[in-house]
Amino acid sequence: MDLGLTGRVAVVTGGGGAIGRETARLMAAEGASVALLDRNPDAAAEAKAALEEAVPGATVHAAACDITDKDAVAAGFADVAAALGGIDILVNNAGFSRDMYMLKMQDEDWDIVHNTVLKGTFHCCRAVLPGMMERNWGRIVNISSMAAQGTKGQTNYSSAKAGLLGLTNALAREAGAFNITVNAVAPGLIATPRLRARKDFDKLEAKSKGLTPLPRLGETTDVAKVVLFYASTMADFISAQCIEVTGGR
Repeated sequence: MDLGLTGRVAVVTGGGGAIGRETARLMAAEGASVALLDRNPDAAAEAKAALEEAVPGATVHAAACDITDKDAVAAGFADVAAALGGIDILVNNAGFSRDMYMLKMQDEDWDIVHNTVLKGTFHCCRAVLPGMMERNWGRIVNISSMAAQGTKGQTNYSSAKAGLLGLTNALAREAGAFNITVNAVAPGLIATPRLRARKDFDKLEAKSKGLTPLPRLGETTDVAKVVLFYASTMADFISAQCIEVTGGR
């Protein structure tokens, strides 16, 4: 089935991470040109090399970009457009947690998570919207989290991810007249290399399996497939939605 991505240009923030890499791989396999942006230049370069090996002939661009810096975002996205052409698809995947109970949380712990997850997404959306509006086509996918419902020890991360859902719904209504869809994905527990490296991984896995109707951990490809769906022609009339990737939990 042709998903309508051949010739499209996709930007994936946090492209050096596990979910970002898998999302980019699926996009490239469907014929999209892909830009991997990451604040870690080594991670971006490594992801580019891995993607080019996994998808021979893929057009891949990689660059360091701190999405908390609006000027860096403007420059980074202009660089992508110069290298690949107008940006059609934006996947706002960059983010991380800095877990701590609120009474022990410093202002810096709150700010860095919100500035990356929420304000960084704002910067990136603002960078791509003019071109999408001019071409009357665009797809924006925001990676939220089930933590948006509230997780103990994650007031910063939970509130930032919840904010992404509000941003998604509001922007979908602003951009819809220009044939731009804006949607979100809310993963549950995903077996990324970082999660597997935790000392309590076995306990987390056992607990998750006991609570999940589909008794396994999520994989990065489970999340990437939903992003691919949103970006494809199969989702042309879907906007302001959030799909939970949790195995039914």
